[in-house]
Parts: sequence; C-alpha cells; structure tokens
Amino acid sequence: MTLAIWSASPYGRYVSHDWTSLGLAAYVCAALPAGEILLPAFLYVFGWVLMSAAMMLPTTVPLLRVFGRLVGKRGDAGRLLAVVVGGYLFAWLGFGIAAHLIGVALVALVQRSLWLSFNGWAIGMALLLVAGLFQFSRLKYLCLEACGAPLGFVLARWRGRRPALEAFLLGIAHGAFCVGCCWALMLLLFAMGTGSVGWMVALGGTMAIEKNTSWGRRLARPLGIMLFACAGAVAAFNLPA
Repeated sequence: MTLAIWSASPYGRYVSHDWTSLGLAAYVCAALPAGEILLPAFLYVFGWVLMSAAMMLPTTVPLLRVFGRLVGKRGDAGRLLAVVVGGYLFAWLGFGIAAHLIGVALVALVQRSLWLSFNGWAIGMALLLVAGLFQFSRLKYLCLEACGAPLGFVLARWRGRRPALEAFLLGIAHGAFCVGCCWALMLLLFAMGTGSVGWMVALGGTMAIEKNTSWGRRLARPLGIMLFACAGAVAAFNLPA
C-alpha cells in the first residue's frame, strides 16, 4: 500500500525507472536541497527496502516458523524473531544499495550514449537476458536448496549462546541466500519500476513458489526460457524492420 501511494505521488519518479527518458530525468534532482546524490540515493534505497519487505518477507515465513518453535519458550522469543527479520532486511538493504549504484552507472551510460537515450528498451531487454541466463546457473540452485531447507538452515546457525547476535546473523544469512537466488528477478524491477504493485505481486509469487514448494525448482528453467522469449519480443517490437 505504501509503495502504491508513493508511486502515485510527485515523488513517484524515485520508484520508477523510465529508461526512455533518463537523459532528461538525470537533471531533475539538481534542484533538490540535498543535491543530485544523497536524497535520491536515500529514496531509492528506502524504496528497495519497502519492496523487499512486501515481496520477500512472505517467502521467509517457513524459516520464521521453525525459529519461532525453537525459541518459543523463551521470554524474549518475540524480540528474537524481530531481530531475525531485521537481519533479513539488512541483507536486502545491501542489495538495494548495490541496485542503486547500478542505476547510477546506467544513468551515466545513457547520458554518454545518444543511441541509448532514444532506445532505452535495450536496457530492459538486457536485464531480461541476464535474468533468463541466471535461471540456468548453478548458483541459483545452490541458493534455492539452502532456502528450501529451513530446519537445517536454522539448526546450523543457532546455538543460543549469544541470542541477539545469532538471530541477527541468522537473518542476514537467510537474506543473503534469498538475494542469491532472487537477485536477477528483482533487477527486472529496474525495467518495470519498483512501485509497480502488479509486477511486485507477480514476481513475489514466483519467487515464493520457487523457494517454498517442493516442485518450485522445476520452474527455474521454464521461467528462464520465458524471460528469453520476452527479451526477444522486446527486440522484435523495437528494432526497425
């Protein structure tokens, strides 16, 4: 809901990435009090954290249930669960910062390329190809295996000797594996806008199925083929006949 309201506000440009108009949009931030870097960076990263909470927290419910049962009799169980969630979002915050830096680099690239200024679709097509290729990588499957075994994941990282620290590191570790299996799909939001609730629901549902169902891994390759097809469709639609 927050992202939907934000995307409809005058600040919606910070959660949308229109690659066809970057040449103009790059100068909009010059009039902001914090200059061209600090405020846009904060807004982009904050948007990524909101998006990650909306899309990715539901996919970590199995791990939170396992951890909740493990610490359920402790007086600080609720606080420890919150710390795990905090660590999980901290990992996605790191990805958000990296995503913003990628965005800054793409803006600089478009500013230096007249062709890209008028053919921003090529960036979206490239992201589709990258996401499609990653669906066939070994790293994708290794991270899916880790995310798909919450009991073993928790038991390997929880000893209860330093509860708060261990809970935070557990959340970071789980977030890192989630980033590892989902980063390419998340980058597609650069082409679609992080405030696009429809795409958030579609991609979030896809990632939840991949991570939390016994047959989710079977979707990886068909999804990769579909992403290749989408990239081909984008090229066919935009390239001159």
